[in-house]
Amino acid sequence: MINFNVPPYVGKEIEYIQQAVQNRKICGDGEFTKKCSEWLEEKFKTYRVLLTTSGTSALEMAAVLCDIQPGDEVIMPSYTFVSTANAFVMRGAKIVFIDIRPDTMNIDENLIEAAITEKTKVIVPVHYAGIACEMDTIMDIAKKHHLLVVEDAAQAVMSTYKGRALGTIADFGCYSFHETKNYSMGEGGAIAINNEKYIDRAEIIREKGTNRSQFFRGMVDKYTWVDIGSSYLPSELNAAYLYAQLEEADTINDNRLKSWNQYYKELKILQDKGLVQLAHIPDGDTHNGHMFYIKTQNLEERTKLLQYMKDNGVYAVFHYIPLHSSIAGKELGRFYGRDVYTTLDSERLCRLPMYYNLRSEDISKVIEVVKSFYNL
Repeated sequence: MINFNVPPYVGKEIEYIQQAVQNRKICGDGEFTKKCSEWLEEKFKTYRVLLTTSGTSALEMAAVLCDIQPGDEVIMPSYTFVSTANAFVMRGAKIVFIDIRPDTMNIDENLIEAAITEKTKVIVPVHYAGIACEMDTIMDIAKKHHLLVVEDAAQAVMSTYKGRALGTIADFGCYSFHETKNYSMGEGGAIAINNEKYIDRAEIIREKGTNRSQFFRGMVDKYTWVDIGSSYLPSELNAAYLYAQLEEADTINDNRLKSWNQYYKELKILQDKGLVQLAHIPDGDTHNGHMFYIKTQNLEERTKLLQYMKDNGVYAVFHYIPLHSSIAGKELGRFYGRDVYTTLDSERLCRLPMYYNLRSEDISKVIEVVKSFYNL
């Protein structure tokens, strides 16, 4: 069986974890936590990046920094993971879902402005599959209506929009380092603070609402409870695991893109024949090979394809069930406008195996199975 995902491993993870143990510093904000933050800040050219316990907790921090209050409205796509919505719902927000673009599966930027009301406070674009949303338009809308923007860049580490790292364009960017992502610390994430005025409060929120970070920098003579917050600081052991991969970030990225391009080159014939649709990469943007998907004609065909692949030794999967159609989504949010593509395309999307060091011959096997299903 060709697995759908294998967590990334480059070889130095255990060595660095042992170093963390030998340093007698295994809670957060040790040597490796700082190295990861500095690497991300330098690579992505942003003011501050703070490691968190997950991409979910990074989004929760962003919701607090946006000062979400009960009754506020937050605009986002319905085709996303539940954490994107939960982070704001937990602060009392009402979620306003809007439709996606079928070419990128990202939020349709042209539908955002009509969904804005006097209660709207934040727009949350989600860079699905590491492919950029149309950020210039989104940021222009936000500026016009005095709104904050939080990029859910959980899948987009190393992707760019017009030369800028995804996650660094809006007020805040949230990354995931879950084991299914391109770079992993098992469970973990990070928040990019792209506006200097939020840095101090972000550190406080991350440290359970205390000014502990300022204390360790010698800025205050004792630390105390000064704001709301939670325990969003990851273990130094997790950070050590991640840092080994950040050191090899370009190698991992190139490897995944090579796999993605092999899929695309060999499966494009199916798109040319009108049998499936492949992902679209907008001009001027770069992606990170986070996933490779095809879109079948309908749900029935996808169901048959997934079973056919499983029967032939390939583990492929579908992805999100749109949030607005879920039990909680109906209660805690509403869909603005027409659902033209969100449900339709969610039922067609099929994700193929994709991970670091996926063997070329295994990709060829997957391609062979997919083509065989379509009698090619």
